[in-house]
Amino acid sequence: MNRLSSLVLIGACAALTSTVLAQDASKSVSAAYGKWDAAFNKADPKAVAAAYSKDALILPPSHEVLEGQPGAEKFFSGLFSSGVTDHKLDLIRAVDAGDIVVATAKWSAKAKDQKAGGMRPMCSGRRRTDRSC
Repeated sequence: MNRLSSLVLIGACAALTSTVLAQDASKSVSAAYGKWDAAFNKADPKAVAAAYSKDALILPPSHEVLEGQPGAEKFFSGLFSSGVTDHKLDLIRAVDAGDIVVATAKWSAKAKDQKAGGMRPMCSGRRRTDRSC
């Protein structure tokens, strides 16, 4: 086999390996998202907090910085008592970078409409500052 053929074969193997890794990462992340959504939609702050590391930092807007699983449990308890439900994470992309998998997702949830007494969709996918959604 000549040198060019060897390089092409190596490149093809690398491309195939990265495709397989991306598929494995996507499957793993989708499974983790499903478990997280299930815990959230049961309004189980302990189960949601279990997905966070002991040194995690939760940085909610206009709130104190919360740390670790106790901080996550406190934050999500507040969301659940406020009536946030029907959380859904939809995977956009997962990338396996060796020691870490980086994933992006679109999220959605519902919240109580305090004025109307019913449920309304929350803004999804990004933080919004207006109250129209």
